[in-house]
Amino acid sequence: MEESIALQQTWHRRIAVEANNRAWELTTQERSLAEDLEMLTAAHISAWHWSQIGTELNQQRATMLLAEVHAVLGHGVVARSLANSMRNFFVNRAETPDWEMAFVHTIQAHAAYVAGEMEDYRNSYATARQAIENIESEEDRSIVWQTFRLAPQA
Repeated sequence: MEESIALQQTWHRRIAVEANNRAWELTTQERSLAEDLEMLTAAHISAWHWSQIGTELNQQRATMLLAEVHAVLGHGVVARSLANSMRNFFVNRAETPDWEMAFVHTIQAHAAYVAGEMEDYRNSYATARQAIENIESEEDRSIVWQTFRLAPQA
């Protein structure tokens, strides 16, 4: 019985990671309508699998991805709600690394813009830009920059 549970957890994790990686990959490139649907589906698949076996951190990272995907697709209300939820988690988590805080503010800015919340957009955009500059690792900074460049500049 325990072996069956372990296999099930391994399966959930593998699918969650694969779907997560595919959705993030699609967020940073030009997409067809079919790829938009694939991106949205992959993000939701990842979130569901993390909800089955993941920690709160895994689930909030899945929420972060969902917020970005919905922002990229122009779903302002949904993106904003998801972004606010994950932002509250990461901002109040003492051990959130610099690169992750930069993602949080970047996605918050993108979601706020799409939702028409321009004051929050401007504040989050400025905070994101500063957070990216403060990332110690050049590799991490480069990865976050790929998402930051998607946030509209108003």
